Amino acid sequence: MKSYFLQRIVSMLVTIVLITMLTFIMMHSIPGGPFTREKAVPEEILKHLNAKYNLDDPIPVQYLKYMKGLLTFDLGPSFSKVGTSVNDIIAGGLPASAKIGLLASLVIIILGIPLGVISALKQNKPIDYFVMFMATLGITVPSFVVATLIIYFFAGKLGWLPSYGLASPLGYVGPVIALSGYSLSFVSRLTRSSMLEVLRQDYIRTARANGIREYSVIGLHAIKNALIPVVTYLGPMIAAILTGSFVIEKIFAIPGIGRYYVDSVSNRDYTTIMGVTVFYAVFYMIMVLLVDIAYSLIDPRIKFGGEK
Repeated sequence: MKSYFLQRIVSMLVTIVLITMLTFIMMHSIPGGPFTREKAVPEEILKHLNAKYNLDDPIPVQYLKYMKGLLTFDLGPSFSKVGTSVNDIIAGGLPASAKIGLLASLVIIILGIPLGVISALKQNKPIDYFVMFMATLGITVPSFVVATLIIYFFAGKLGWLPSYGLASPLGYVGPVIALSGYSLSFVSRLTRSSMLEVLRQDYIRTARANGIREYSVIGLHAIKNALIPVVTYLGPMIAAILTGSFVIEKIFAIPGIGRYYVDSVSNRDYTTIMGVTVFYAVFYMIMVLLVDIAYSLIDPRIKFGGEK
């Protein structure tokens, strides 16, 4: 187990280096810079700003300085928000993104898995057709369309929900629905297909033939094994949702990480782009590691490192 975790840590470090290197190169390949504006900045001021933020150094030197700061968890100052560090931006935006993401994840897990199980158990029945129709609709309709419709009808026409912000509990309803729609539909379909595959296995037939009660067959054997591919999807999904949805936060004017990330790209705020990218990558890899741990909890035959 120790060797497994050591390998994963080394793999994560290598991945972070590659991600930061590629992001750094791509950012500097785009014409312009963080202080490029429609109204030209005087040359002397531009030189002073570049010198202050080390932007006049060669790109390899800039990258090494950034990585040196990253080792001490210093993500640097924001170029677009004077006097604000990237650490402060992430710390300020994470609570809003995490609250919406956590609620959306709960909705996806609490509704998606049971709906998929029920649909599998009632295959080719009206409830199965209804669940699959709604799941197909949820997958095909983009989240920004759902968000726009919620704002238009429930906020604009009916006045039931606020159109922006999280000032009241009702403010969470629109973003959570829009954010969870696709994943909820996908988890329902994935659970159904996995459940149907498990129900056709020989050990399920044997359990039923031995007189084991149906709820024990479904609850203790079928669902447990059907959850493995679902858990595989849930790990990266939760990482993506908890760290903010760029589009949803922009539409609902939520001050989360996703909104700051979009603004940083528009403003060519190099340090903020790098900081949010690194934060998301680390969180994503942690969730993938937790998925591997969950495998061994769901099925004791699965061991760390692939040993059986």
